[in-house]
Amino acid sequence: MLSNTQMINETDKDELVKQQYRIIGSHSTVKICGWTKHALKEEGVCYKQKFYGIKSHQCLQMSTSLSCANRCVFCWRGKKAVVSKEWKWDVDEPEFIFKESLKAQKKLLEGYGGNDKVNQNLFEESKTPKHIALSLTGEPIIYPRINEFIDLCNQNHISTFVVTNGTYPEAIENLSPVTQLYLSVDSPNKELAKQVGKPLFTDYWERFNRSIDAMSQIKSRTAIRITAIKDLNMIEPENYAKLIERANVDFVEVKAYMHVGESQFRLKREQMPFHTEVLEFAKKILSHLPNYELVMEHIPSRVVVLVKKEFKRNGKWKTWIDFEKYDKLVNSGKEFSKFDFVKETPKENLVIIGKNSWDGKYEEMNIE
Repeated sequence: MLSNTQMINETDKDELVKQQYRIIGSHSTVKICGWTKHALKEEGVCYKQKFYGIKSHQCLQMSTSLSCANRCVFCWRGKKAVVSKEWKWDVDEPEFIFKESLKAQKKLLEGYGGNDKVNQNLFEESKTPKHIALSLTGEPIIYPRINEFIDLCNQNHISTFVVTNGTYPEAIENLSPVTQLYLSVDSPNKELAKQVGKPLFTDYWERFNRSIDAMSQIKSRTAIRITAIKDLNMIEPENYAKLIERANVDFVEVKAYMHVGESQFRLKREQMPFHTEVLEFAKKILSHLPNYELVMEHIPSRVVVLVKKEFKRNGKWKTWIDFEKYDKLVNSGKEFSKFDFVKETPKENLVIIGKNSWDGKYEEMNIE
């Protein structure tokens, strides 16, 4: 059933549609990821494929909420984007959002079927998404029926990569099993968190710290993502390390801020760090994390990943996901460990510090 109370007005909806977004019902949205397009043309894959083994051409990028309680300076969203501390709209049915999101993805990809540059076998596979990244915009976990939506993904053998900014710790504490849960950590201290996140909540730091503690109790695979902004938040590596250790996450992604969208009016292009700078900052954080290693990098995305040493078994890194095993386990109704569905990481994906880690001159990369 569609809602009567819309989260965005028709003018803003039309503007998003022009930007290739598709609005689902009254508060959800879908957009084809740039890496999905690259993968179909065999021009490269997302870092999540390199790090964790997803298939970029079968990944659906979406969000169950266009609203957020922050106005992060690095976000592509503009002044008219929906911000709210509470959900004050009607709630669309999870099944409706799930089915319509799949339809929207398929419709958006239709034109690639006749493109000579597209691998047609990959195109056919793209019609059946295997992964959903709830990270497109807004804060997906404030959707009041998010657990039902996640359960539908699990039941339909679709993995879930969910990103939250830590504003709603109670949602994290009560979240259904997801394949991998991300917490955005973009400041090492309370003062900078206000400057970078521009939160609506006055108790933003208390909420964030409760979310850090909630992450440490999650049984799913967990990750912290640090969006590195030059001359702003690439400071106090020891304090980032303290937050990481407290959250006890499996992976730490240190990724460059991308100078896109409305963020271009808030930040300078020069604040987008080179990959070398991201790598060096990640190493500074790593120097305070004895239980982690720098394992992989994805140069086009300017991102590196630190991995907890527990994922190195019998001398081999196992950061990839065995999605078939995960499907069976999550739908079995039985308790299981995140290590029950790990898969060996291809050797060619690994970084050997000082040997094949990025040390060349800066090259202009496509911003995604």
